[in-house]
Amino acid sequence: MGRLKIGIIFGGRSEEHPVSVKSAREVARNLDPEKYEPFYIGITKSGAWRLCDGPDTEWENGDGRPVALSPDSEVHGLFVPEQGGWSTVRLDVVLPVLHGTLGEDGAVQGLLELSGIPYVGCDVQSSALCMDKSLAYAVVGGAGIATPNFRTVTADGTVDPAGLTFPVFVKPARSGSSFGVTKVSAAEELAGAVETARQYDSKVLIEEAVPGSEIGCAVLGNGSELVVGELDRIALSQGFFRIHQENSPETGSENSVAIVPADIPEESRLLVQETARAVYSALGCRGLARVDMFLKEDGEVVLNEVNTFPGLTSYSRYPRMMAAAGLPLSEVLDRAVSLALTGKMR
Repeated sequence: MGRLKIGIIFGGRSEEHPVSVKSAREVARNLDPEKYEPFYIGITKSGAWRLCDGPDTEWENGDGRPVALSPDSEVHGLFVPEQGGWSTVRLDVVLPVLHGTLGEDGAVQGLLELSGIPYVGCDVQSSALCMDKSLAYAVVGGAGIATPNFRTVTADGTVDPAGLTFPVFVKPARSGSSFGVTKVSAAEELAGAVETARQYDSKVLIEEAVPGSEIGCAVLGNGSELVVGELDRIALSQGFFRIHQENSPETGSENSVAIVPADIPEESRLLVQETARAVYSALGCRGLARVDMFLKEDGEVVLNEVNTFPGLTSYSRYPRMMAAAGLPLSEVLDRAVSLALTGKMR
């Protein structure tokens, strides 16, 4: 059997474009060249698709060739324009290493469904649900899992502070990595915080702060066959957790440290992992996801958010949690590809 032809899509038009490129670099370093024949497809910030040698090249400065993912399932792959016509590349599987809008929200997943190409990660429905925090809270709350108290503000809506218990977090309902998030301690700060959030999304979430520790859980698998990594705990020195917005994230965060394994009691560890599995299942996740939760002092676990394609950079939480559980990134990638192709982990 020959090598699997794997399309690796990265970059994208969201504010998380640089993180996606860094994640793709780690994927490139950890893919087994004896198992996979990679085809790197970079999406520029303006939305142009480029077939390139890899995420370390000057693909965004014109080195890559134009390419298109065909929605025609008979093509089952890529259209590559050539002089006087075009050629096709049939792909066995796609790894969409994309974060944020148009990457984790179901848009690319919908295109891949049309193409008929198996792909790693959550499907259209679960991607869209998880991307919209208010919808995720509604589904998870309906499954009996605790969520923060929240309200939404639409594009033309006004903010009424009546009934809010401060502090609250004001955030885009459909964005990631803390972009546009503001911690608000008084009513007079609300309007400005909403406008900040609206720079990233017309739908804004106002969410009561949950007192407790932020705990993450890496999940891998489909259906009832789920593997969880070691938990991490975000230890803050000040402010709130703002991942991927540091000046030099590779050298550490400016105000936080991720402690892996999380320094919490065993009983709490088991409850958080159980809750993560329940959240993953309630939202219909598949492949992989990172479930972020709050652990309150009384032991209650409250959902924070779900990342359907978490960062895979050298400093990202998901690969660190899996590595601490004995699964290096190379094995995580193998298992994720196997799940996309067969629905089961090898």
